[in-house]
Amino acid sequence: YDEFRKAFNKLSKLGMKKLILDLRGNGGGYLNAAVDISDEFLSKGMKIVYTKGKASAKKTYFATEKGGFETAPLVVLIDEGSASASEIVSGALQDNDRATIIGRRSFGKGLVQEQIEIPDGSAIRLTTARYYTPSGRCIQKSYSKGLEAYYSEEFDRYEKGEMLSADSIHFADSLKFKTAGGKTVYGGGGIMPDIFVPIDTSFRTSYLNKVSYKGVISDFAFNYTDKHRAELLIYKNAANFVKSFNPPVSLVENFAEYAQKQGVAKNEAQLKKSSAYLLTQLKALIGRNLFDNDAYFPLILKDDKAFGAALQKLSTP
Repeated sequence: YDEFRKAFNKLSKLGMKKLILDLRGNGGGYLNAAVDISDEFLSKGMKIVYTKGKASAKKTYFATEKGGFETAPLVVLIDEGSASASEIVSGALQDNDRATIIGRRSFGKGLVQEQIEIPDGSAIRLTTARYYTPSGRCIQKSYSKGLEAYYSEEFDRYEKGEMLSADSIHFADSLKFKTAGGKTVYGGGGIMPDIFVPIDTSFRTSYLNKVSYKGVISDFAFNYTDKHRAELLIYKNAANFVKSFNPPVSLVENFAEYAQKQGVAKNEAQLKKSSAYLLTQLKALIGRNLFDNDAYFPLILKDDKAFGAALQKLSTP
């Protein structure tokens, strides 16, 4: 929450009038941070989240008077990597009709756990309750089909086409809930966005997966920055770097040679398919090494479809 306030205050001083809160890939954190951040966007008395368990009394969390951005336009981005506290925030804002949620269905992790210390220094984490959004949706996806099905559920979304088309997602009538303003939302685990944006597979290859998982992209960008730091610093600031730095045409080829030395065999066809994406990633990472996130995000979000949908939503009266 302190990190959020710091960033929020910085943007406010720059004249922020509308906000995109990007929770994609955010695996969550502590409940109190989720409640405090939600409180910044909701008016006093609005319900944020509640917990309920088989042997635990219902406990409800409400917004206070401290909110700093309660009425201005707001969009929240989520995807299959958004979980736990991220789902509390996006669920609270959706159910109170406070924000437009854009992206893909979130992970579905909403269990309350209590830690019990054992004398030998170990501990047991016991699930005691579940999290529910203000409309009554249970965030946690079901265990009813067994553990194997639970852990493979995200892969099943790919198999069923859910990541590519909203039409592939089907909800039972029993999972329909209503927001404060009467809009229909769906339960069943995770938060379903208001505006669906399919996953972009146009640049994805097994070669890209390998260099990503091995951390080769960030390693190469760091080494390149270190080697060329003197000539790169002529850009002086993030804005100049984003606008004027044009990576040499040999950058992706040099990257492929570096990756081969790190154990990822070169694949010309796949490299060609992923080259535009790799070039953007490398330029953004080089920018981050020099000028932090002020150079990274303007580049990384340039061709981001979900971010583009958010901008379009915020530009619509």
